[in-house]
Amino acid sequence: MKLIWNGHSCFTIQSEDGTLVLDPYQDGSVPGLNPLSLTADLVLCSHEHRDHGARETVALTGRTAAFQVDRLDAFHDDSQGSQRGKNTIHILSSQGLRVAHLGDLGCFPTPEQMDRLMGLDALLLPVGGYYTIDAQQAHELVRALRPRVVVPMHYRSDSFGFDVIARLEDFLALCDHVVRYDGNTLELTCDTPAQTAVLTYQAGK
Repeated sequence: MKLIWNGHSCFTIQSEDGTLVLDPYQDGSVPGLNPLSLTADLVLCSHEHRDHGARETVALTGRTAAFQVDRLDAFHDDSQGSQRGKNTIHILSSQGLRVAHLGDLGCFPTPEQMDRLMGLDALLLPVGGYYTIDAQQAHELVRALRPRVVVPMHYRSDSFGFDVIARLEDFLALCDHVVRYDGNTLELTCDTPAQTAVLTYQAGK
């Protein structure tokens, strides 16, 4: 399975079961990121904000993706959605691998949801705070869930991201086994070692 980070919280997931895109952003919605032009069998959005719900940026193939997709209803804030609304967690299963994309999660999952999030091969995790859980909360969630691979998302760098959210380094300072990749793609297999995988944004890809 390939996990391709398109910037912000947008990922392309490719496997023998097809190709899907998670949380595409609208052109201009995230400072410093180039417009998206993606192709997939399926698009999934955690919520409908401009930086996560731009389905129009993805050309659909017309094929049916054979991923198993489980959805967990969560919130975009820590006050039952009263500030920013609802957020959907997507759990994807394909080729014997389980990957969860937490979207703009703003609170700790419920105990029942935590049970369903156990045993993940990869966790795509917001770490920037302000709009989502912050670095410390993200670290606590990782310690509780123990996913094999953690891929941080929704953070700020020198060249992209919202000014009000934190830099990636705040989260990495809490992590062990950090692996930095020169590109934006992670090949996930049953043998991929435990790590925090830092993918590099590739403008125009």
